[in-house]
Amino acid sequence: MMKTTLALATAILFVFLAAGCGDSKNGAPNENPDVEYTPWDDDMPPAGNPDGNCPVPDEAMEEDTTAPDHVIGDGTPESCTSQAVVEAIAQGGVITFDCGPDPLTILLEETAKIFNDTGPRIVIDGGGKVALSGGGTRRILYMNTCDENQVWTTSHCQDQDHPQLTVQNLTFVDGDSSSEEEYDGGGAIWIRGGRFKAINCRFFNNSCADTGQDVGGAGIRVFSQYNAQPVYVVHSTFGGNEDLENVCSNGGGISSIGVSWTIINSLFSHNRAIGNGGNPAEDGTPGGGSGGAIYNDGNTMTLSLCGVDIQHNEVNAYGAAIFFVSNNHDGTIQIEDSVIKNNINHGGSTWEILPGISGHDDTTMIVDDDSVIE
Repeated sequence: MMKTTLALATAILFVFLAAGCGDSKNGAPNENPDVEYTPWDDDMPPAGNPDGNCPVPDEAMEEDTTAPDHVIGDGTPESCTSQAVVEAIAQGGVITFDCGPDPLTILLEETAKIFNDTGPRIVIDGGGKVALSGGGTRRILYMNTCDENQVWTTSHCQDQDHPQLTVQNLTFVDGDSSSEEEYDGGGAIWIRGGRFKAINCRFFNNSCADTGQDVGGAGIRVFSQYNAQPVYVVHSTFGGNEDLENVCSNGGGISSIGVSWTIINSLFSHNRAIGNGGNPAEDGTPGGGSGGAIYNDGNTMTLSLCGVDIQHNEVNAYGAAIFFVSNNHDGTIQIEDSVIKNNINHGGSTWEILPGISGHDDTTMIVDDDSVIE
């Protein structure tokens, strides 16, 4: 099923935290000079908003991985190869890593893909020590219940309850879906169908197409969640500083169409939406440039933020922090104990509901007194 046959020397990069590897910040050298990757160093921000203290509902908690179905690696970093990752994820179930005591980055030589008949529960847990890299040339993780190549399991692929995918305690770095045409956007992760949540994850230097009025989600792009239930993003970081920015036409951090989100104790900073012309695209422009951190489009949907910090994101069109458009005017943004400020609009056409948030002026806004929006 898998076709990866590259030698181990080019399938894996060791990248150690300074705290765990003495005087060396980067561990072993990059043995493939044609591939650039993001090194770990002291300035790498942790997962999540350190000031976020909102409670997490049971359904958004970490998944139990004490009895994994598949373990990537045999206790050594050399055993944690691209091929091992791709094959384990194709088999589904609960997946963990055993790559030795030190953090490392695994350079994927092909996109890891979920097969829809390998669940229903699929968990990928990096244990807080593993980063998966797209090497600046490919998407990292893909799930699509309506893709026949990944097995159709129901007659209603756009609204089925599986797979139920969780990524947790992982870093996604240097994912790039710019070359994707059929399933665009989602530089690090692209999801359609089933259920999805990300917990204790970090997204650094991911990218997708730089133009297009609807394409987006340098970190995550999601469609068609089962029964309109929300995607959960908990204690996760998108960007973090100007050297780790996630960049796409829209939605520098995340993007979706027709999907609700519940985002808790998370950080979005230094992400950019670099398209031009907005949505719908203005005459003569390719469109895009909206939602520096978050881009939500569709009909009835809810964006719920609690304990979320959104700062220093940038756009060329609308929504320096958040672009939220409910086409049937039946959408809700709920913001609790969150900070949204210092986001920059380079285009001047703000169409703002509140500072940094663009959308229809009849969008239902529920903002508590503990939030700062300016």
